Amino acid sequence: MADAVVIPGAWFGPGAPLLMYAGDVAEQRGATVHRHSWSTEFPKPDQPEIESWVGGEIVPLLDTIEGRPLLIGKSLGTNAAAIAAERSLPAVWLTPLLTLPWVADALGRATAPFLLVGGTADRLWDGDVARRLSPHVLEVEGADHGMYVPGPLTESIAVLSRVVVAVEEFLDAIGWPG
Repeated sequence: MADAVVIPGAWFGPGAPLLMYAGDVAEQRGATVHRHSWSTEFPKPDQPEIESWVGGEIVPLLDTIEGRPLLIGKSLGTNAAAIAAERSLPAVWLTPLLTLPWVADALGRATAPFLLVGGTADRLWDGDVARRLSPHVLEVEGADHGMYVPGPLTESIAVLSRVVVAVEEFLDAIGWPG
């Protein structure tokens, strides 16, 4: 049996649409999905200490799971990239904090495949860095940190659909669960 761990952002919990649907993709493939919620208030998200704080939240959950779960994280949750690198875990990183050096460095150490999803209007996204780090990238023109695009809300809902397709295609490409 496969497992997936959904790691929230600061303001987008595990039931927010991006994380919910990405987790649902894993669930439809037979995985048990573990949706984490932060247990305490987090430290400043732009300081290096945040990486160990996220680790302190996620490692105890991972230690209860057999095998190599898929990690699905958004924004603040992408500070778990160091754990993914240490444990060689595949991952889906939604709006990763690529401008934080420790996140980009952890992604650079990864040995398991990962998908990066971000938008060109997100100041925390760097498309060039994303494409250097992984062959699996979905970059959405005009999308902000919530993956919203200007215009009618239906345009942002269409972006959500594109993210779901990208997650499905990524998991197909890496043969997950294998």
